[in-house]
Amino acid sequence: MQHFYQSVYDLIVETSTNLPGDVRRAVQAASEKEDKGTRSALSLSRIADNIHMAECNVSPICQDTGMPTFIIHCPVGANQIIMKKQILEAVANATKASKLRTNSVDSLTGANTGDNLGPGTPVIHFEQWERDEVEVKLILKGGGCENKNIQYSLPADLEGVGKAGRDLDGIRKCIMHAVYQAQGQGCSAGFIGVGIGGDRTSGYELAKHQLFRHVDDVNPHPELRKVEEYVMEHANTLGIGTMGFGGQVTLLGCKVGVANRLPASFFVSVAYNCWAFRRQGVLLNPETGEINGWSYPRGSEVSFQEAFEASAEAAKNVKEEDRREIVLTTPISEEQIRSLKVGDVVVINGTMHTGRDALHKYLMDHDAPLDLNGAAIYHCGPVMSKDEAGEWHVKAAGPTTSIREEPYQGDIIKKFGIRAVIGKGGMGPKTLAALQEHGGVYLNAIGGAAQYYAQCFKKVEGVDFMEFGIPEAMWHLETEGFAAIVTMDSHGNSLHADVEKNAFEKLSALKEPVFK
Repeated sequence: MQHFYQSVYDLIVETSTNLPGDVRRAVQAASEKEDKGTRSALSLSRIADNIHMAECNVSPICQDTGMPTFIIHCPVGANQIIMKKQILEAVANATKASKLRTNSVDSLTGANTGDNLGPGTPVIHFEQWERDEVEVKLILKGGGCENKNIQYSLPADLEGVGKAGRDLDGIRKCIMHAVYQAQGQGCSAGFIGVGIGGDRTSGYELAKHQLFRHVDDVNPHPELRKVEEYVMEHANTLGIGTMGFGGQVTLLGCKVGVANRLPASFFVSVAYNCWAFRRQGVLLNPETGEINGWSYPRGSEVSFQEAFEASAEAAKNVKEEDRREIVLTTPISEEQIRSLKVGDVVVINGTMHTGRDALHKYLMDHDAPLDLNGAAIYHCGPVMSKDEAGEWHVKAAGPTTSIREEPYQGDIIKKFGIRAVIGKGGMGPKTLAALQEHGGVYLNAIGGAAQYYAQCFKKVEGVDFMEFGIPEAMWHLETEGFAAIVTMDSHGNSLHADVEKNAFEKLSALKEPVFK
């Protein structure tokens, strides 16, 4: 199959840069359901813009291109050894071309391989089938939503929903709890795949396999179909909304599968996926390896014109109390920060610094390479490329999940005088206390909107700690027009805590049995 390598490379590029048609329809339907003029509606509109920009730029929809996971169906006699070698080559070259982020890290040393290759990465599963053609499917599931996966062992007593037994009603409670616990940290509105049964390993695999189903398919199992329909109806009453800002749409899809289990074990495994639901597949000619067709509607087949028009209309209809927009230039003063409140839209100009897990850990015990007093630090692991002249450029730069930095952030705010922390999903009580004591704010950017934010970075001023790898390095970026929403202010207020409290109350109202 002389064209197999090129077909796999094309699949990687398509999956990373062009959201499938069935997913686009789900996002557009959510935009139509959301109350106009709200933060969630505006976020969905920006998401639509980002999807269009990624397609036009042929650049990653989200900077976190996840753990590339391939499922290959092939006829008897196909040379899986050669196919695997060519898949690895395609992954490495797609990474070099900035279609994938360098995401393969040594678990013991933290060293980044730089090409997405290494023990266990990418994930490749081969399965034989009785058809002549070859099918290659790929899912790029980012770390933010991967961290919100959850597995339950029944029977269990779950916070908010009570006792979950080994029956359909117990399964229902597990799924609803899984949606609640994700909040906005998994880049809601999202999709979930659920695996019932199996062991701890195969249960998670079954859950992830459900994400390869079409968004609009119908479960052939009548009992599972009832569960899916219930979850889709009631998850969207929790009020979590896009990015956890509150709203009408929290879940875009729910797919449930079942497998046999051991008598002693009853696992319910949930794979959470963000709105940037990047999975695609190709059917290949078994002799040449050329693409004969695509497994899902391609994104270019679904127009987002209506979404763009809705974006413009939403901007006109923003409630008066949500119109406050403040432009800040770094370094930012404490007085400017103390004037902000939850709900304000802040536009940042000047120098911004990226920082994730490795940097935060390092700064706890070391000095920063430059003065951070009054600075804005952005929880982001960008996709970067270097041109022929040796200049770096930002190719994709959406926010990462901030809660991972909770053990460090409060201390670093105090130590360095940082005024603005930018990320997604919010942070916890330790950070909130530090914001109040030292005069800082948390700004929630739109998760997954990697192209939308990349355009705000006009120049790379420098970089430190490249030994951490590109995503974990500290990039110093000349910024213009970077907009985000204050969701934690210097007065002790947190939108995230308010939304979670409200969602918990609504979740608790769903305790009573439904399936008997």
